[in-house]
Amino acid sequence: MKISTKGRYGLTIMMELAAKFGEGPTSLKSIAEKNQLSEHYLEQLIAPLRNAGLVKSIRGAYGGYILANEPAGVTAGDIIRVLEGPISPVDFTEEDDPAKRQLWLRIRDSIAEVLDSTTLRDLITYQEQDELDNYMFYI
Repeated sequence: MKISTKGRYGLTIMMELAAKFGEGPTSLKSIAEKNQLSEHYLEQLIAPLRNAGLVKSIRGAYGGYILANEPAGVTAGDIIRVLEGPISPVDFTEEDDPAKRQLWLRIRDSIAEVLDSTTLRDLITYQEQDELDNYMFYI
């Protein structure tokens, strides 16, 4: 299974909203500019996220989007499933060789476990740690 730009950019949107959680709505334009992405493409991705109840839209001059739940309550698996569909490395049938089928099931379950145990809060923490590691200090 290869995660497409839908899944990757969807995670980007959700991480940006998580980073601003509690500060009010964030516009897709600001997310697009900050991450050098197409605002039009992000508009296509936000609709299924909103329909799934992961984000809320705020109308008006200072409107935009906010997370529907706390960052610790939303997993990468929630986002990927909304945008990419079911998690499966290959399509297989019950007629497939049982050994191969067991392999595919184990791979699927391992991927799902990582995605479902990684929250937006975790991703923000990883991102902040990475940004701190990139600073140069001179004495």
